[in-house]
Amino acid sequence: MIDYATLTGWMKKLLPVTEAAGRAILDVRAQGFDVITKADASPVTVADQAAEAIVLDVLERLAPAFPIVAEERAAAGNLPQCQGAFWLVDALDGTKEFIKGGDDFTVNIGFIWDHLPVLGLVHAPARKETFMGAMDPHGATRAAFVIRNGKRTALRVRPRPAKVVITGSKSHEVPALMDPFLAKYDVAEKMVIGSSLKFCLVAEGLADLYPRFGPTNEWDTAAGHAVLRAAGGQVHDFDGHEMRYRKANFKNGAFLADGGP
Repeated sequence: MIDYATLTGWMKKLLPVTEAAGRAILDVRAQGFDVITKADASPVTVADQAAEAIVLDVLERLAPAFPIVAEERAAAGNLPQCQGAFWLVDALDGTKEFIKGGDDFTVNIGFIWDHLPVLGLVHAPARKETFMGAMDPHGATRAAFVIRNGKRTALRVRPRPAKVVITGSKSHEVPALMDPFLAKYDVAEKMVIGSSLKFCLVAEGLADLYPRFGPTNEWDTAAGHAVLRAAGGQVHDFDGHEMRYRKANFKNGAFLADGGP
């Protein structure tokens, strides 16, 4: 059984790892890079590969008992058997934003226990901020933080106001489904941002809902989901069932990240 002390200990050790991966990504951006198209038609760069190598090297030594499902390894056909707890890694989430010169890309590490994320780190190197969250598997103890300019601030979702703030994707919007969803709410603002930072906006109480209708992989969502859970929020399907992990091919369906009632 993994306890809260173990998770928070891992979180402290992984913070500098996400920062090192972030520096590698920024170094590649400064030097210039080529873009390769993977078999699923998504782009990949040497920055994705360099950042993933940094994260995997540490995870394999930090907690060797647990398999690692990582985006670029998966793209190469290397998917481990996951019977219990496991890691999910997307060392450069928001590759399209990175390629376009945006700042919304992130380094993501999540740990799954009993099909749910209990630890997550989301580091945005170009924005110089890191979101972290951990909760014990029974949910009795939890904490989430953001670090900006060396200052750590606790994260907590906000009660849903009458006029809600929605956050959504820059590159993967589905207007035919999003527009009817938005029509159900009095929307004060829609904040469009790339990568897993959408979960973090809800965790920080800057947004209330993040509806996602386009496809995602589990490594895209695990870290941000963990941060949001630790901040008091939830991620569920549109029937209200909590989103769980270790699904077939590690694929997610449509979901709603929610700060709460």
